[in-house]
Amino acid sequence: MSMPPPPQHSPGPYGSPPPPYHQHQHQHQQPYAGQGPWGYPPVGPPPRKNRTGMVIGIVLAVLAGLGVAGFAVNRLSEDGALASGDGFPKAEYKLTVPKTLLNGEYELAQDLSQTQGKEAVKSGRDPKIRNPEPAVGQYTADGPQGMGVLVFSGMYGQFKDPANARRKMLSGAADAEGASLAVPAKDITPAGSGITLSCQVLTTTEDGARTTVPMCAWADENTGAAVGVITPESASQAPASVDLAKVAETTLKVRAEARTPIG
Repeated sequence: MSMPPPPQHSPGPYGSPPPPYHQHQHQHQQPYAGQGPWGYPPVGPPPRKNRTGMVIGIVLAVLAGLGVAGFAVNRLSEDGALASGDGFPKAEYKLTVPKTLLNGEYELAQDLSQTQGKEAVKSGRDPKIRNPEPAVGQYTADGPQGMGVLVFSGMYGQFKDPANARRKMLSGAADAEGASLAVPAKDITPAGSGITLSCQVLTTTEDGARTTVPMCAWADENTGAAVGVITPESASQAPASVDLAKVAETTLKVRAEARTPIG
């Protein structure tokens, strides 16, 4: 007598392919290296389209490290007198960490002003910067190819030499651990803005995968910050082919949204 065929089971939920990566980024979880994209242990090498999320930690270290390597600050000397002299501009503007940037395209994932930012402020001295306060934010955006990341790292106060502060920001980022300078800094003044920015391209390497990190920095008499933006498309772009003029325009938009009058 023949045996009946084994029962047929429909595929369970774990046998179905997961939905696209970008659909899960509304939770703004951060898939650092060694962690699966939704907070679970990885089961193998991450897909190439997830590389942007995997380098968030590296980019954050590069840009938040600006305070340590570049944006040293003016501190009180032991006798309570300011180490710097006169000639500082009036404090009229401050930097905020908005809930969104670039007209709502990027949403705030972490405000790091009181953590990495505060540590940066405590790390050094610069007689040309008075009363510094940090402003550091990490932002994410969903896209058809995966998650985009924007990191905004700077401070506000009274800057006696804005051009020097701007150059220090980028040199500090280029010296950060894990970063290599691929395109040296150059000054760019977007048409009609009257504002000069410094822009460069770094590369970082994680698990053998190189990531391109373009960034620009501005500094005026009251505010200064570096802005880095990485998308799945730009992460694998050749450094020499990065349109730094476009990155400069994006940085100016961030400046317009984050810089506000005091009071």
